[in-house]
Amino acid sequence: MTTPPFGPGPRPGARPPGPAHEPLATRPAWTAAPPPAPPAPLPTTTQEAQHVTVPTLPSAMDEPAPPAEPGQQRRTPVRDRYFDLLRAVALFRVVFYHLMGWAWLPVVFPSMGVMFALAGNLMARSLKRPAVQVVRSRLRRLLPPLWLLGAIGVTGMVLQGWSPGDDGHPGWWWLHLGFWILPVSDPPYAEGLRGIHGILGEDWGSELAGPLWYIRAYLWYVLLSPFLLRALRALPWATILSPIALSAAFEFGYLNLPGERIPSALTDFSTFGACWILGMAHQEGVLKRIPRYMVPSVAPAIALLGLWYALTHGFKEGHDLDDIPFAQSLWSFATVLLLLHVSPSWTQWPRWLRPFDRLITLLNSRAVTIYLWHNLCILVAATLWDQLWQFDVMDLHFSWLLESPWPVLAITWMFIASCIVWFGWVEDLAAKRRPRLWPDGSAPRRRRPRDAAHRAA
Repeated sequence: MTTPPFGPGPRPGARPPGPAHEPLATRPAWTAAPPPAPPAPLPTTTQEAQHVTVPTLPSAMDEPAPPAEPGQQRRTPVRDRYFDLLRAVALFRVVFYHLMGWAWLPVVFPSMGVMFALAGNLMARSLKRPAVQVVRSRLRRLLPPLWLLGAIGVTGMVLQGWSPGDDGHPGWWWLHLGFWILPVSDPPYAEGLRGIHGILGEDWGSELAGPLWYIRAYLWYVLLSPFLLRALRALPWATILSPIALSAAFEFGYLNLPGERIPSALTDFSTFGACWILGMAHQEGVLKRIPRYMVPSVAPAIALLGLWYALTHGFKEGHDLDDIPFAQSLWSFATVLLLLHVSPSWTQWPRWLRPFDRLITLLNSRAVTIYLWHNLCILVAATLWDQLWQFDVMDLHFSWLLESPWPVLAITWMFIASCIVWFGWVEDLAAKRRPRLWPDGSAPRRRRPRDAAHRAA
């Protein structure tokens, strides 16, 4: 991959150590009132009351329900809250890992494999409709947030001196800018930018472009999904395991391709393609057709094989699973297989998760925005925090606090929250929804009707 999914190393800009009803028609006054309906039972606890009244917003990457058959009423699809939980945990782990740089975090929870599996599951569900319509809808939801990032980021890079001459091929520079519009390959970016002193760290263009490999890989998975689904229905396990076989061919030198762009795209497909297809297989019911004991018996062995390969090929701090694609493919495949096997299919939150309902809903509703902007938020937070080293009292007596990443994590999420407000509404427009600044599923406040006498006055 030209840009590692989550590059190893410490947080960006860190100081060296020491160092995503229609209202009921109004009854005419002269009609007889219907018999009163029996009162609904009231929730017994405050948490239950909140759980009942808080609506659920769709994820930015979800698809609308398939059209109903003639003569049937269209049903709203029921969200799987277990999948919402996995996506929220994956997003949090992404931010946490990019700040901390701990090599073991992708082992504890392989976020990228999980996110691709969830997306593949939704894609298979959507493909009950015509494929062209589904692909067009996915692109419409995916690309506008990228365009906004590109409009701001590319403008900033140009203002700081990035120009066609930097690459030595001005014509190619202009052509490659088109990847910011349709990212079938990695969009170009400026390296070594000076940043803004005290606010934005150096080489911020690289941090801005870091997550874009995921958008490119996601786009290719979407385009290939109609064909992958046909292959899955014809040859289920051969289709699921084919990306891992391709990863092995790359790893052991059986397949070598010239250039960077095509090998990078194929490497991403081979690393996480099995996870995407597993998500589709879960939606198609393929996993339910195998004996229940098979997954708990086989998946741990595959995971251990991937971990063994990583440990024997340089797995350490600064050189993690993202740098060993074959190990990553095995570990992510096994973990996703177990998570889908366990899948409890929650239509409502368990009691112990209800307090986190709004937070998880917010993370799911703004998944693309959070992913695209989090690297830049980390860099800004780290740059601002490091300014405190200039104060002698902080340097002499609180150096332990300045070296701690935990305050930077809190500041980072404050900036991510601001990005949700400033940029997240694009996801609503892309999904043809009414824009909301903070879509956490809470019911919008309604103005209390004024007193009739007051209105008359």
